[in-house]
Amino acid sequence: MSGPESSSRVTPYSDHVLERLSKLHPKLIDLSLDRVHRLLAALGHPEKNVPPVLHIAGTNGKGSVLATLKAILEADGKAAHAYTSPHLVRFHERIYLGGTPKGAFIDEAALVDVLEACERVNAGAPITYFEITTVAAFLAFSRARADALLLETGMGGRLDTTNVIETPAATIITPIGLDHQQFLGETIEEIAGEKAGIFRRGVPAIIGPQEEAPLGVLLEKAERIGAAPFVHGQDWMAFEEHGRLVYQDEDGLLDLPLPRLQGRHQIGNAGMAIAALRRSGVFQPEEEAIARGLETAEWPARLQRLKHGPSFAALPEDTELWLDGGHNPAAGLVLAQALADLNDRAPRPLYLVCGMLATKDASGFLSAFRGLAGLCVSVPIEGEHNALTPGEVSDAARRAGLHAEEAQSLSAAMTRIAKAAQDAKTPPRVLICGSLYLAGEVLREHA
Repeated sequence: MSGPESSSRVTPYSDHVLERLSKLHPKLIDLSLDRVHRLLAALGHPEKNVPPVLHIAGTNGKGSVLATLKAILEADGKAAHAYTSPHLVRFHERIYLGGTPKGAFIDEAALVDVLEACERVNAGAPITYFEITTVAAFLAFSRARADALLLETGMGGRLDTTNVIETPAATIITPIGLDHQQFLGETIEEIAGEKAGIFRRGVPAIIGPQEEAPLGVLLEKAERIGAAPFVHGQDWMAFEEHGRLVYQDEDGLLDLPLPRLQGRHQIGNAGMAIAALRRSGVFQPEEEAIARGLETAEWPARLQRLKHGPSFAALPEDTELWLDGGHNPAAGLVLAQALADLNDRAPRPLYLVCGMLATKDASGFLSAFRGLAGLCVSVPIEGEHNALTPGEVSDAARRAGLHAEEAQSLSAAMTRIAKAAQDAKTPPRVLICGSLYLAGEVLREHA
């Protein structure tokens, strides 16, 4: 490792390397695989020296599916690498190196080593930040033994930087909705076509719960490529019955505990993970391991209950504080449903704290909470130049039919909510939402 060691008091040296890498291309996003293939070849093709891959694309639920896969594999005594993006607090979170029985995020020395190796071999050639850091992840995975690599796309599928694995063990498409239209297409059918780009001939293609339009595109693409579709509602099912998760496919029925991850949408996410493991032909975890995995899976900022931290200082005693990084209309719908389910079990007044990026459909996301949330307090996202202002988020909330106010910080938002809730008979339920970048800010403050 070159440069000083990291500590809690100094900027990690990896941050300086990442800053250099961010300047190698004039665009943050420039979808192409040419630069990635060039660098991988120059490095001796590390992507060909990784364990069997489960490749995950889709609009919502990718991270939860990955977390469930990892938990099940680890419960079965397997070591699983994992690649996700974006990170919430530290870049290191993107690269998880499997170990037995459990792994860990890449450490500072190993991260700097692979980043600088890619920087040297790239020799200043144009390449985007996501491309070169993903190649660095492949290099890290190729150097450490594991039984599986869980690979989450960054955006899309066909031209996504992760889409360089020739023959994955299985591919997974989570529910598709409208997001990143400026890169993937204006219609849900166009977006589905891009996501289907991870399909491979002869490889199982696990298709999660979908609307009719994207499902038709996915099936047509699978047939054209020669992939082997395994479709929710046709080839496999997952549903809740009597407080249990029931999974069923042609190989039989599993009676399992409900996922630890909150929200009824996690039933489908768990089903996709189970289907991928059973269909891959590589991993065959026992029912006991699947059950333990469902009960232990963790995924930060996905309906995460916060128990302590500075945000509680201004809030009434016994306030419930939740955090979720969902940021598109489809995510808003499942999130609002999960909060409605919570309210059915334990009624409390709901308040939102929301910050969003300018590239997102703020009104579309917030409209799902009409009639459910009593107030939306909008906040800025610190350090994000592309974030909507609190005023813009509040305008979007009002268009969505919500009562909205503005605050210039999280602490000020909590003070506003405390004032609004002062006459309530029960303590409030507060949801911080709208952006993974806002979620990362919250987690840094509440560490």
